[in-house]
Amino acid sequence: MTKAQTKAAATAGAGTESVAIKDMANAIRALSMDAVQAANSGHPGMPMGMADVATVLFTEALSFDAGAPDWPNRDRFVLSAGHGSMLLYSLLYLTGYPGMTIEEIKRFRQLGSKTAGHPEYGHAAGIETTTGPLGQGIANAVGMALSEQLLAARTGKNLIDHHTYVIAGDGCLMEGISHEAISMAGHLGLGKLIVFWDDNSISIDGATSLSVSDDQLKRFQASGWNTIAIDGHNPAEISAAIKKAKAESSKPWLIACKTIIGYGAPNKQGTKDTHGSPLGAEEIAAAREKLCWPYPPFEVPAAILKAWRAAGARGHSARTAWEKSFAKADAATKTLINGRDAAKASAAAIVEAKTAFATDTTKRATRVWSQLTLEKLIPAMPELLGGSADLTPSNGTRTKHHTSVAPGNFSGNYMHYGVREHAMAAAMNGIALHGSFIPYGATFLVFTDYCRPSIRLSALMEKRVIYVMTHDSIGVGEDGPTHQPVEHVAALRAMPNVQVFRPADALETAEAWQIALSSEKSPSVLALTRDAVPTVLKARTSDDNLTAKGAYVVSGEYKRDVTLIATGSEVAIAVEAAALLAKDGVNAAVVSMPSFELFRQQPEGYRLGVLGNAPRVGIEAAVAQGWHEWLRQKDTFIGMSSFGASAPAKQLYEHFGITASKVAAAAKACIASVKS
Repeated sequence: MTKAQTKAAATAGAGTESVAIKDMANAIRALSMDAVQAANSGHPGMPMGMADVATVLFTEALSFDAGAPDWPNRDRFVLSAGHGSMLLYSLLYLTGYPGMTIEEIKRFRQLGSKTAGHPEYGHAAGIETTTGPLGQGIANAVGMALSEQLLAARTGKNLIDHHTYVIAGDGCLMEGISHEAISMAGHLGLGKLIVFWDDNSISIDGATSLSVSDDQLKRFQASGWNTIAIDGHNPAEISAAIKKAKAESSKPWLIACKTIIGYGAPNKQGTKDTHGSPLGAEEIAAAREKLCWPYPPFEVPAAILKAWRAAGARGHSARTAWEKSFAKADAATKTLINGRDAAKASAAAIVEAKTAFATDTTKRATRVWSQLTLEKLIPAMPELLGGSADLTPSNGTRTKHHTSVAPGNFSGNYMHYGVREHAMAAAMNGIALHGSFIPYGATFLVFTDYCRPSIRLSALMEKRVIYVMTHDSIGVGEDGPTHQPVEHVAALRAMPNVQVFRPADALETAEAWQIALSSEKSPSVLALTRDAVPTVLKARTSDDNLTAKGAYVVSGEYKRDVTLIATGSEVAIAVEAAALLAKDGVNAAVVSMPSFELFRQQPEGYRLGVLGNAPRVGIEAAVAQGWHEWLRQKDTFIGMSSFGASAPAKQLYEHFGITASKVAAAAKACIASVKS
């Protein structure tokens, strides 16, 4: 160690007494290499390389109380390089987070453990987000830092004033989402966002020079960030860099930490061999000798553990002082910080919208009915944070009650995410994780492909994020097949724990919003039309939510000869087809199925009552995948089996055979095939 390192090691970290920073960092290294070895899989290199940075951060800078992991004003720590999960698990155990025992460390990567291969939100206190898909964490952190600013603008800095810290690796910065995220953060001037780049120059294939030669500091500077480069194994430099970043907070910060991957493993450090494989017994023994760590696997000496536990309790007094201030806050502030029952908060606004819609005879697109629903919701729910990926006029996500969030002005309630669909979705995950706000964001349905990884993480983390996806079919028209989603609804329905709504009229649209807001543990996708649909297909009382059933009979429930099942704009086609069939003496029931997921949850008796025993025809301007759940062998599907085309929407529906006459003909053929 240098003299500066020796001095820093002896004095850094309140409550660490005489325990050296290097010994505290070595506890992380030892636990990481032992856990990976015991599991016979994992990534020891990053935790060993970033142990010094993490130790200084957690003992000196991070404002947290391990005994109160949900403290709203805590600093957030995001391990974007989620493959290095043992770094996080070691920190949680060492600082004394509830539930993170040494037994959980020993059970790393085992079924049912809190210590999954990559950090999973909800598995253990202190895991702020699920990471592993590289780049997601840094974009989540942008959402968290944004939430902090938005909340502080509403409550005052005496209640909300904290930082968001990220450890990101070379892979995180290679991923395209990182560019979207750092651009957004720089534009907004999120000065309380501090990213530590683990600059170890190693990837799975070998040296990073095999695939990348970016000047990351200049890249971040070009996006409006402050940057500094340090020795990631020098506690004094690490400490000084953090202090500088906290003091100069007009811009976000990148702290480039030059590190040695697998630091302490004498024969493998600095090589790809430490990235994603156990070190092996012989190398671990050599590492113990090099690190002066003569202790058995999973054993942390009492003095070192005591110093770490003191670090974990360092924020106790700040947290209790905050709670006293919070107790004096007004009711609205407490509600905003703590959150509230969105189902109750939205109920009156939804009733008001549905009552107005019931007497409105104008045919409008469901994206417009969605906007009219938001006109009622936004004044009633200040926790709603809207936004769009540069398609606001088309998506209909902004109302007269919105003001824009802008650099230096975080009092607004509408985000202009720019053409950054992926970062928008990931940032919304961060906003939802931070708490307080309920985010919704929009783009065209076809561009769910651009944000699918983040939608998947919304579902995996069970977070309420609302995706308003408009222009949902070949009804897009002249923009052509590049903008016409045909496989996207099926792909979204295939994703576990995602609620997909394709409403058919004004009432279903309002009801879908009500369900989405009430679903605390599921993201929702609202697939909305560009083309106009009827206002009301089936009348009901304003407090009756038929969409919550997933599907229901619109007309012709009794003595049916055939059942026409449709979603979205195609329900109106089914109604027209039923009228054509009636002229020929065929009784057709029409079923609207706005949500496969919710219908699947209904009792079997209800489902059978809706679907009936008669032949069935499924109708959707999309591919047939997923419809087999509701259609039997002799039933028929009317929809898409190819990409769309560029033409007016009406011509496209005729060209692809999604018309009332085609549905009626298919229904007759289906009936005939069953009789034959």
